[in-house]
Amino acid sequence: MNPSATATAAAPRAGTVGESLDAARGLLPRLDADVLTAHAIGASRDTLYAFPERAMPTHDARRLAGFVRRRRRGEPLAYIVGRREFWSLTLRVDPRVLVPRPETECLVEAALARIGDIATVLDLGTGSGAIALAVAASRPNARVVGVDRDSGCVDAARENAARLGLNATFRRSDWFSALDPSERFEVVVANPPYVAEGDPHLAEDGLRFEPRDALVAGADGLAALRRILAAAPSHLARGGWLCIEHGHDQEVAVRDLFVAHGFRDIETTPDLAGIPRVTCGRTR
Repeated sequence: MNPSATATAAAPRAGTVGESLDAARGLLPRLDADVLTAHAIGASRDTLYAFPERAMPTHDARRLAGFVRRRRRGEPLAYIVGRREFWSLTLRVDPRVLVPRPETECLVEAALARIGDIATVLDLGTGSGAIALAVAASRPNARVVGVDRDSGCVDAARENAARLGLNATFRRSDWFSALDPSERFEVVVANPPYVAEGDPHLAEDGLRFEPRDALVAGADGLAALRRILAAAPSHLARGGWLCIEHGHDQEVAVRDLFVAHGFRDIETTPDLAGIPRVTCGRTR
């Protein structure tokens, strides 16, 4: 997104919906422009395409212009529209939480492959509740708990659970710290921060608007992973599974951590792009 493009395209303004949409497309990628125009007029994209001749009220044109400015500054589309699709669930998201990524659905798939109809599941660093709620939607008889050290994230996850009518509970905890020592889970899932401090990707579109604590984990990106791997065996049932999402270049280091902490049946699964993304291991 290049702010200098403003000079070559007109800003969205009152007129017809089609004219406003064309102006937005001159400033943004087509999908972003379409989503934001539909959001500005409070209609579906199908309605947007079906009735381009509709008048664009001035207040809607102003809303759209504001949305376009925010997106061109790099703010995630999900924050602007206030929602994100994940695992066929529409989640409310805002700057309290990390925007759920498509590749994290691989973590859900890995967890579900290891969960029966009745199971106890813990989601560490739950954020919006995306992983916990995807599991709850797929295994309605499971006992699903999500934890996060940020109270804003816990509130956001609870709001999503209530709105979706899904059976999951959320607590404030810095990883395992606030859990009862006697509590054991059959599966623990985590999408922890795993970006290294100073990684140039942190300056990319969107990332600089998201919670830094949910992205960055020390000089090598492994600080949170080390903490989780060290503590997980004490919170897993015998033969329980730990499933962790990690960076594209961290597979070897993460597998070594699984081995060092006594896990067996270690397996790494690629995401849809073929990148090693999720590693799972089982307690002895």
